[in-house]
Amino acid sequence: MEVAAVRTDNGVMNTLSRPRPVAAGTRPPAGRRVLVGVTGGIAAYKAAELVRLLRGAGHDVQVVMTEAATRFVTPLTLQALSGKPVRTGLWDEAAEAAMGHIELARWAEQVVVAPASADFLARLAGGRADDLLATLCLATTAPIVLAPAMNHRMWLNPATQANVALLSGRGLRFVGPADGEQACGEVGPGRLAEPADILAALRDPSGADGGLLSGRHVLLTAGPTREAVDPVRFISNRSSGKMGFALAAALTAAGARVTLVSGPVCLATPPGVERHDVESADEMYRKVHALIADVDIYIGAAAVADYRPTQCADRKIKKTSDCLDITLTRAPDILSSVAALARRPFVVGFAAETNDVERNARDKLERKKLDMIAANDVSEGRAFDRDDNALIVLWADGRRQLSQQRKCELADELVAVIAERYLLSAGAQPALTVLA
Repeated sequence: MEVAAVRTDNGVMNTLSRPRPVAAGTRPPAGRRVLVGVTGGIAAYKAAELVRLLRGAGHDVQVVMTEAATRFVTPLTLQALSGKPVRTGLWDEAAEAAMGHIELARWAEQVVVAPASADFLARLAGGRADDLLATLCLATTAPIVLAPAMNHRMWLNPATQANVALLSGRGLRFVGPADGEQACGEVGPGRLAEPADILAALRDPSGADGGLLSGRHVLLTAGPTREAVDPVRFISNRSSGKMGFALAAALTAAGARVTLVSGPVCLATPPGVERHDVESADEMYRKVHALIADVDIYIGAAAVADYRPTQCADRKIKKTSDCLDITLTRAPDILSSVAALARRPFVVGFAAETNDVERNARDKLERKKLDMIAANDVSEGRAFDRDDNALIVLWADGRRQLSQQRKCELADELVAVIAERYLLSAGAQPALTVLA
């Protein structure tokens, strides 16, 4: 059974939105027993949509809520959507007479906690068994997926990041969090991933479907570079790195092993991604070539400087005249250098254009001998510093238009197209038809 994921309406609980296609390779198999855990936080309202989507996909759903979660969404709401009584505590005499928490742990073929609060991640990392949800997570042998949701400062706190790393190392998978405006009015990483994205991430844990890029190693660059003029000044660009980081998360969800080389950005590393931070184009060039040996796919999403100052002053340049001349020289062309390797990976480039987008991108594709290029229009405030984007994807004898949408959703579609073309170039057929 193919799952049609549904885009939610930004918090409108009683409005059912139209189905949208799910990227190939991310559809969960139908008919599984899914236990949905809900912890305390304003994002708990989205659990209702997740349960609805899971039931619509043919899954048998049981909901377990923490006591704090019941302050945000009533158990009756989730009972109506799941078709089963919601469990909320270890001290339910009727259920625990037959060791109900162990029965739930045995029953589940998949556990997904959405939202997973900072407190729950800490308790799970510490092996606590102080409520029903934490206890059954300790007792189950089913794969566990966690969808965090919290204030962005809580998410970025070293304690939370240490808990995430510990849980990831134990084999638990993370979906999100997304980046954007939060209920507190602040902006940053910490929003619960959309229910459709959580549904798409619930792949078969046995590895039967494994994701389109299962077993593949992808090297990805993201963000800007900074080219020093003196110890306090640099030449850079407006890239935020959001598209590249969304790609890193989408590639991981597609089963790939992802190595990310990032310029200076203020973004959290997607769970499961190996990250290397650099600053200049020279540093990025050296790091990419140090990591390229066993790579199957290279994606150059970084906005690498085309030119850099010929010399960097060793002291701050003082304002002594009305004009200042800075001589620039070509920065290393990382994309071309990877495409020119004798044993090269499948190479995907990006083209940020302000005019003649498709023509300029097609020229770059051919001139640099790339396998594929993703082009976007960055004129008039588009793409940069935004959470949405649109792309034209080109290859030697074809193209695909990816419509304006949130960058995390756009990344899912782009990864599906990359996987399709990569598999065809490797002589294999895609497991599923790509829907774009």
